[in-house]
Amino acid sequence: MPDPYRFTFLDAATNHHAGDCAVALNDHTPAKDFPWGFNQTRLRGGKQEGVDLITLITGSLVIRVIPTRGMGILDVRTGGDSGAYRLGWDSPVQEIVHPNFIDLGARGGTGWLDGFNEYLVRCGLEFLGPPCEDTHHAAVGEPPAANTTLHGKIANTPASKVELVAEQAPPYRVTLRGVVHERSMYGPKLELATELSFIPGKPGFTLRDRITNRGGQTQECGILYHLNHGRPLLEKDAQLVTPAGTHATPRDAGYTDNDVERWAHYSAPRPASPEQVFFLDLPADENGETGVLLHSSAKDQAVSIRWLKNQLPHFALWKALHDERDGYVTGLEPCTTLPNPRPVERDAGRLLRLKPGTWHEVVLEFAVARDAAGVTQAIDRTRGAE
Repeated sequence: MPDPYRFTFLDAATNHHAGDCAVALNDHTPAKDFPWGFNQTRLRGGKQEGVDLITLITGSLVIRVIPTRGMGILDVRTGGDSGAYRLGWDSPVQEIVHPNFIDLGARGGTGWLDGFNEYLVRCGLEFLGPPCEDTHHAAVGEPPAANTTLHGKIANTPASKVELVAEQAPPYRVTLRGVVHERSMYGPKLELATELSFIPGKPGFTLRDRITNRGGQTQECGILYHLNHGRPLLEKDAQLVTPAGTHATPRDAGYTDNDVERWAHYSAPRPASPEQVFFLDLPADENGETGVLLHSSAKDQAVSIRWLKNQLPHFALWKALHDERDGYVTGLEPCTTLPNPRPVERDAGRLLRLKPGTWHEVVLEFAVARDAAGVTQAIDRTRGAE
C-alpha cells in the first residue's frame, strides 16, 4: 500500500508553522471523483488577530476548524462557503476570538462566553460545568481549594501540533489530526489527541478524541461536546429526535408543564426568555450505540449524531430561544459527566478518573440529510435504539 500524503500545519516541538496556504489534494492523491482540498488562513484584526483557521473541502461539505481554539469546529456548510445548509449559529460574538483576549475568571468565572460562537466546542478537560469553589484535595501538591470556571480551559488552548493525512487507497479517507495539552505544575497533565476524518464526497464526518493522563497520579477529568445549532435547522416547529424510551429531567425548577412536555420541540425566538436545560437518559441499541437528530420544521434538512453510550453516557439539551440578536441557539451535548458543579458530579460518581498513562476515547459520527427521504430514514434509525 502506498504511503499516505501528509501535510503539517504547525508543530510547536519544531517551531514550524505552514502559514497561509491552499492545496488541491486531487493533485496529490488518487481520489479524483470528488474535488477536495484544504487551506489555512491566519486571521487579522480585532480579537481574532493571530487565529489560525483551517478549511477542509470534502467534496460534499466545507468544514472550518480552529486550531487556536482547541481544535473546535467553527461551522459546517454545503454548497461552498455560502451554502444554504449550515451546522452552526449566529452568536453575538462575531469574531473568532484568540484565547489571548479571554479572561476565564471574568464576570464570576464566566469569561468563557466572550469567545463562544463555534458549532463544536469541547468543554473540559480538568473540569466543566458552572463556576464553583471545589475544596476537594486529590493529588500531592494540588492546592486545597480551587475556583473552577465555566466549562474549563480546553476550548481556549491552542493546539501544539496539527497535521493532515490522506490515504492513497480506497476509500481515500482524509484525517485532520491535532494535539492539545492541558498541563500545569501541581495540576493536570492531560493530552487531547483529536482526529476529524472524512471520505471525499460523503455527506458526513467522524470525530475521534482520546484524553490521556500524562501525569504520575490519578486525575479527575471529563469532556462535554457543546454542539450548537441555529438557523436553518433551528426554527419554529423544529424538533429533536431521540431513541424510543428517552427520559428527560429538567435541570431547574420553575419550568411550566408545557415546557416540560415539549422539551424536544422548538419555538420561534422569544425575546428575553430564560434558557432551559434538560438532562436526557438516551437508551442504546444492541450494539451499545445511541444518538440524536435535529430536523427542520419541514423535515427536509437534518443532522444526526451517534456515539457509543459507554463512551459518553450522559446528555444535556440546552435551549436558548432568545431574540436573534442575543443568540438563538440550541446545544446538543453528549458528555462523560453532566454540566453540574464539580462537587455534585464527584459525589454522584460521574467524573472520569484516569490512572497514569491511561486514556478515555470518544467517537462521534456526524451525518447530514438534505431531502425528505433522507431525513425520514435518519429519524427511523435514531428512534430505533431501545
